[in-house]
Formats: sequence, structure tokens, C-alpha cells
Amino acid sequence: MVIGYVLAFLAALGSGVGSVMESAGIRRAGAFGGDSDDFGKISRQPLYFCGVAVDILAFVAGAAALHRLPLFLVQSVLAFSVGVTATISAIMGTRLGRMGWVSLCTAAAGLVTLGLSANPGPAHPLPHGWRWIILCIVVPVCLIGFYGSRSESRWGAAMLAFGAGLGFTAVAVSARTLHLPREFLLWFSEPSVWAIILNGVAATAVFALALQKGTATTMSAIMFTTNTVLPSVIGLTLLGDSIRAGWAVPAGFGFVLAISGAVALAHFSTPPPSIGSHNSRAPSRDGAAGLAVERA
Repeated sequence: MVIGYVLAFLAALGSGVGSVMESAGIRRAGAFGGDSDDFGKISRQPLYFCGVAVDILAFVAGAAALHRLPLFLVQSVLAFSVGVTATISAIMGTRLGRMGWVSLCTAAAGLVTLGLSANPGPAHPLPHGWRWIILCIVVPVCLIGFYGSRSESRWGAAMLAFGAGLGFTAVAVSARTLHLPREFLLWFSEPSVWAIILNGVAATAVFALALQKGTATTMSAIMFTTNTVLPSVIGLTLLGDSIRAGWAVPAGFGFVLAISGAVALAHFSTPPPSIGSHNSRAPSRDGAAGLAVERA
């Protein structure tokens, strides 16, 4: 069980660091949306792909944790990566006000409560038909990415972050219920494997679009809220995830603290001050992680 907690913590740490690196790479490339060559610009930024690589390592750690711990716990720990993002940005010079630190501590307290209330164990097998349904979630994720990237509405960034969270929800549920055959070649006949690959790639791309339109901390908060609430409900209702006897109320309280703390942290995070002439070319929506560009 201790290994599961360590893996979940490493996944949250890696995801938070990866978000900062991806956001810095996007802003260094000057890809702020509306340009047909945005992905071309990003492809020439090694920093962005380093962030993706860190995210992949975080995913591997998170997938390993999901085989040991319930979805509601692992996904809540992963949601705390928004706190990692905000803390790194604060260390780099972005001001995080008193309420921001209170929100960070609130989320941490919620995670501790969840950790004490979780009942470790493997998930129930997912019916074969449901594996195909989860695989097909990649379709609405791609549609959200398509329309959200072209939307001029102020809700466009939030829509994209939600789409990324939906894709990562499919990844989390598939990883929690994944049982691979012994022969490697048979892995690719398993719908859950393709659900992880396709939804993971689509969600990563949609999250990159979200980072072009909004701040790293805010986009991470929306994505991880989606990616925590939906899998938690699925895990508790369909996969046999359970809470220790007598801990239902503390678990619910801890869950609310963890998620509300992450959302409040996004709200109370402040954008970095302008530094030099470079900032005059960047839109005012540059967020907490955007300071990485100025320090690079």
C-alpha cells in the first residue's frame, strides 16, 4: 500500500512539473492560438516535449498506483498537481497570495483525509462492451478540441480543459481496470490499451490547445476537477472502489476539501508582472507558469 501512495505522489509531482514545462514551451514558441502554424511552432520547442515526457512518466507512475489504490484517491492526488504547478511558479517569482497558500493547505488536508479513508485493492473487471465505450470517448474529446480551439468565447479555454479532463478520465478508468495478457502482441487486441493510447494522445493535444488560451494553473484546475470527479463516481459505482468502515463522512469531507482547494488555488493565483519588452508581445492572459519563459 505504501508503494501505491509513493507512486501517486510521484505522479502528481511529475504532472505539475510537466504542466509548467509545457506552458513555458508554448509561450516561448509564441503559440497563443489563432495561428494555423501554432503546432509547427510548438514542434520546434524541445521544452514542450520535455514537459510531455515528464507527463508520460507521471502517467506510468499514476497507472501503477491505480492498480493498488481506488480511483477517488489516486485522481485526487493527481488533482493536487495544480498545487505543484502553483508552488513551482511561486518559487520562480509569481506571487501567490495568502488565500492561495490557504487553498493549497486545504487541498493537502483533504488529500491526507482521503488517504486515511481509502480501502486499497484491485478493481472489479470492466465488462468488454464498456471497454469499447470508453475507447470511443476519444471522439467527443476530439470534437471538443476542434470546436474549442476555434471558439472566440471566453468559455473556449474552459471547454478545452474540460475536454482534456474527459480524455484523461477514460485513461484513468482504463488503467484502473487494465489486465494485460502475458503475450506482448496480444496487448494490442485489448480495447483498454487503445483507450489509454488514443484518449491519452487526444487529451494531451486538447490540453495544449487549452494552455494557448488560458493560464496553466486555471486550465490544470478545470482539467483535474473533471478528471477527479468523473472517475471517482465511476470507481465507486461500477468498479468496486471502497472506503474504510466508518470513514464515509471523513472521505466525503476530504474529497470536497481536495477539489475545492485546487479550484480555489486557481482562483487566487495571480498572473506574473510584465518584465521587459518580451512581455509586450505576449497576451495578458499569461498565467502562473508563463513566468517560466521569462526565467528561461
